[in-house]
Amino acid sequence: MNENSKNEQLEQYRVDDSGKKMTTNQGLKVSEDEFSLKAGERGPTLMEDFHFREKMTHFDHERIPERIVHARGFAAHGVFELYEPMKEYTKAGFLQDPSKKTPVFVRFSTVAGSRGSAETVRDARGFATKFYTEEGNYDLVGNNIPVFFIQDAIKFPDLVHAIKPEPHNEIPQAATAHDTFWDFIANNQESAHMVMWAMSDRAIPRSFRMMEGFGVHTFRFVNGEGKAHFVKFHWKPVLGTHSLVWDEAQKISGKDPDFHRRDLSEAIDNGDFPEYELGVQLIKEEDEFSFDFDVLDPTKLWPEEDVPVKIIGKMTLNRNVDNVFAETEQVAFHPGHVVPGIDFTNDPLLQGRLFSYTDTQLIRLGGPNFHELPINRPVCPFHNNQRDGYGRHTINKGQVSYHKNSLAANTPAPASEEEGGYVHYQEKVEGRKVRTRSESFKDHFSQATMFWNSMSEPEKEHIIQAFSFELGKVKSKSVQQQVVNMFANVNLDLAKGFAEAIGANPPENGESDVSKSSPALSQENTKKKPSTRKVGVIIGSNFNAPEVTSVLNALKEEGVQAEMISDKLGKKKGSDGTELEIDHTFLTADSVLFDAIYVVGGSDGNKKFIKDTAYFINEAFSHYKPIGATHEGKKWLEANEIKDSPGVVHGDDMNEFAESFIAAIAEHRYWDRKVV
Repeated sequence: MNENSKNEQLEQYRVDDSGKKMTTNQGLKVSEDEFSLKAGERGPTLMEDFHFREKMTHFDHERIPERIVHARGFAAHGVFELYEPMKEYTKAGFLQDPSKKTPVFVRFSTVAGSRGSAETVRDARGFATKFYTEEGNYDLVGNNIPVFFIQDAIKFPDLVHAIKPEPHNEIPQAATAHDTFWDFIANNQESAHMVMWAMSDRAIPRSFRMMEGFGVHTFRFVNGEGKAHFVKFHWKPVLGTHSLVWDEAQKISGKDPDFHRRDLSEAIDNGDFPEYELGVQLIKEEDEFSFDFDVLDPTKLWPEEDVPVKIIGKMTLNRNVDNVFAETEQVAFHPGHVVPGIDFTNDPLLQGRLFSYTDTQLIRLGGPNFHELPINRPVCPFHNNQRDGYGRHTINKGQVSYHKNSLAANTPAPASEEEGGYVHYQEKVEGRKVRTRSESFKDHFSQATMFWNSMSEPEKEHIIQAFSFELGKVKSKSVQQQVVNMFANVNLDLAKGFAEAIGANPPENGESDVSKSSPALSQENTKKKPSTRKVGVIIGSNFNAPEVTSVLNALKEEGVQAEMISDKLGKKKGSDGTELEIDHTFLTADSVLFDAIYVVGGSDGNKKFIKDTAYFINEAFSHYKPIGATHEGKKWLEANEIKDSPGVVHGDDMNEFAESFIAAIAEHRYWDRKVV
């Protein structure tokens, strides 16, 4: 068959959807594609919504075998320990006894890229935790951003299709800087708040260890008396929340595309176990309508100043996986994996996820028995009448596999609530079957403005730069202008700032009148610690060994990881014969892979050595990082004209230098530095 014949054969399958009316795969015309079918405007999604199920099922099965989203992930084992009993709010067993340690498995991930993509791209990050409790597995499946792009799960396939590489050329990989993504944003303006987060420094985290996690949705805590509270979950990193700068993130993608997984793995191997405190925000049911936002809207957060975060426990990740495929790739999370005392709300995005996750695992893991894979098995026994299927591990004995029965004394039998049986919260639900959205969901810009108001000046500048980069890659002038006009509703300075950068018409009106801010949203207010920071030490032969060793010891005492960089691997000998092992050469390392640079130098420094050192110094300086210099290194600061800049530490007294340099490392960035 020649090429023309093949094209003729394929012609009957080519379809141009432009200008056509939407239908189901059965040809039925669709009257509404924005909203799932619900029992009342704020009610739960109905199983009879065949359009939603067809659309979501098709989407869930679009990729084989990697995850459609969150494909690029890395994970670790750990434990969760409770600070105080939560009996007042929930009967969940693992939230009752502070003396118990609950095993956990956590998977971090990017959202948009494939399994082979780089890890420091601009993207939301998954933060999924599986608690292996005595009552069964509980999965808290969240992100490092507390809100989402859309309000109804029926639009999730559309969102991901827009984010993913464009189908005509499969470009770009793991990036949103392209036409279809921004066309979706401009025409689905509920995404405004999430986009502000995605364009902020939160979307380029320094490390999984320095990244917040959020449950995103509103859930319910239910106590032993049946009283419920609305709840949102937070993971607060003990090291604080820190980010890369954009130029640095791009360069790391080339220098070390495994940067985040390497960082997590090495930290655990070094005994620097990542720690996160679990916090909850709680709202009484009677206060459901007491706020200027709908508590069920997944594009809204609960400002911490209005609804404080109660810290209730700590998770410590203390063991790397033994096999990435068997554990990280085969783990199956699901927001519907709950335990007594934790229940759902009518958040329409959450309602759709409760269907989608099981459906996805069926094809990705080969059938209905994915729960029997070792990483997914609960620590408590499980008994039911489900049998057979792909990948069955259990060998069930006996002749009975149904309920009710007399041959096995009616077992396995349901458990009463007193025996630990799960009982759904008895929320009253009523309403007409409708495809619509509650009026309370229609404010798309006020919290996006609040986020902008909450940022420091450097953070605001970074957001403008992010919009300028992303939209600078968009080819459609119309889409560019639509986005400019859309974000004028958030803040005029913001919209004008990136409009000028991309050559669009600056908006003249649309400014928000929202003045509220939330200091908790700015990373300027996060914890700042030197512990586990990585410092590149540039060193040559014949260095002043006693003094340099004293600085290295001071760094070690504060938990700072120092790695030696020179022109050759092997050992460098100091002035008194002390030898230091070189970890990297200038060829195998780069300043973007370190949090700070300490320049010692050495008397054998040749022109190439000096040139390579200058590159490290200047790049670290341009990324606002701390730079320390002693001995010969001080001359190089002067040669590069940065000696007196903020965050540049030098001195002759090694104790004073070490103390000042450690303080500088804790600060992380020096935004008031003049970078050309």
